[in-house]
Amino acid sequence: MCGLAGVIFGKKRRRAEEREYLAWLFTRLLVMSECRGPHATGVAWLNRDGEHRLFKRPARAGQFVTDKAYQEVLSGIDNRTTILLGHTRWRTRGDERVNRNNHPIRAGDIIGTHNGTIYNADYLFRRFKLRRFAQVDSELLFRLAHNAVRDDRIDMERFRARLELCRGQITAVLASRLDPETILVLKGNKPLELRAHRRYRVVLYASDPAFLDAVLADERGWRELPVPAMSMVVFRHEDLMEFSRESLEFIAQAKRGKAP
Repeated sequence: MCGLAGVIFGKKRRRAEEREYLAWLFTRLLVMSECRGPHATGVAWLNRDGEHRLFKRPARAGQFVTDKAYQEVLSGIDNRTTILLGHTRWRTRGDERVNRNNHPIRAGDIIGTHNGTIYNADYLFRRFKLRRFAQVDSELLFRLAHNAVRDDRIDMERFRARLELCRGQITAVLASRLDPETILVLKGNKPLELRAHRRYRVVLYASDPAFLDAVLADERGWRELPVPAMSMVVFRHEDLMEFSRESLEFIAQAKRGKAP
């Protein structure tokens, strides 16, 4: 069990106060997500020109957000930013003291976060002869996405075909430095809830709806964005609410062992 939290930005000129407000909401969500992953915390953002920042460490979220480096990362968000990703990690495989095992993970030009376990990751790394940087199975998702890039964009059909071979649990958010205005949300058999605000032109997400309800309790204009399980959602920075959704297929398996 891990915690995902983040902000997907639509195209808009935002004043500094609005950016600070969204960063404040994100920080609250990240700290609330600590209960889903106490072993490590990480954040990353990506801009329209492919520029990115990534900061992660083996620390609880409550401690992590007091770090000066965290504040410096958030201060880098501006009107070019397309995605702000956060992750709280519950260690399964891969020592959190080896920081490459923590999320967000960069694999080639892909930056992403994942909640779940891919039981046949070792086999798929070998089958597709993928480079491996970390010990964690999550890296497989982002290597598959990187391997599916054609003409600087993720070939969605190729990526979906590879995902169908994965066995386990998958919910993830990812984007490519080559196409940073396209944000991909994979809501599989692990939870993920989304809230949208049309005036702010953003989508806020978290693994637990209770976190969003608590953080947004006194905030106006936020609406639930229903996304059923086993969905692949593609958001575009140019027009965030004109997103597309297709079915997400893989071998869903709750526990290690034989698939049903």
